[in-house]
Amino acid sequence: MDDRQEVGDADADDKLPDEVEPKSRWRTVFISDIHLGTPGCQAQALLDFLRANPSDRLYLVGDIIDGWQLRRRWFWPQAHNDVVQKLLRRARKGCRVVFVPGNHDEFARHFLGHSFGGIEVAAEALHLTADGRRLWVMHGDHFDGVIQYAKWLAYLGDTLYEFTLRLNRHLNSLRARLGLPYWSLSQYLKHKVKTAVNFVSDFERAVAQEARSRGYDGVVCGHIHRPEMRTIDGTLYCNDGDWVESLSALVEHQDGRLELIHWAGRQGGLPVAAAPTPVAEVGATA
Repeated sequence: MDDRQEVGDADADDKLPDEVEPKSRWRTVFISDIHLGTPGCQAQALLDFLRANPSDRLYLVGDIIDGWQLRRRWFWPQAHNDVVQKLLRRARKGCRVVFVPGNHDEFARHFLGHSFGGIEVAAEALHLTADGRRLWVMHGDHFDGVIQYAKWLAYLGDTLYEFTLRLNRHLNSLRARLGLPYWSLSQYLKHKVKTAVNFVSDFERAVAQEARSRGYDGVVCGHIHRPEMRTIDGTLYCNDGDWVESLSALVEHQDGRLELIHWAGRQGGLPVAAAPTPVAEVGATA
């Protein structure tokens, strides 16, 4: 069986009773690196985003459930269960939902080609945009040398990342009392380490090069928690970010334009976008 799934049109309405009235309906939404099962997961912000952003297709681009952390310590609050139920409900209402597992939820790679509650599981996917571009959808961990050749180091790094996220919460609680804006210690440290070894640049170029060699017009991935959309040597590279800190998603308009957006979460108990309508973090691609 071909593990690559090609996603076509869906005609069912995904309007749910608990959704806010959207300004528009996306043709496609790509999200990844939710890390359900960890304290760092911003599950409530994701629920707000999903309610306000219906789509015809939804790609879950890996690391949706963090099996690494759950094996060490069980953490599963109601909000995380609500996210799972929301995704299942989205599939039941006619949205085409495709789950491409990552390294943190690699257990799901044993079920490639199967469907659970209407959610399809695939190693990778081919997405055809409305304007005819062929996008390769995959998580990206296969382009991470640490994951492939020194997995013990990846586990260590994951533990340290969770530790810095906990420090981050205490640090920013203090900063908030002092009237200072949010600042990410974990992203700062990760950026310093990965910049030192040119990890991000090498990862992006390797992914774009492989997509080009396979005949795709572009690639959509996750894994490195760095939202980005740019052209690399003629190939479109899109990383939809994460739902731990950046709270970002890649969306496709009905005409095929792609846009990277950030979700601001809640203010005063109400879900809000980063602006009155989703704004491109980088220029939309024609």
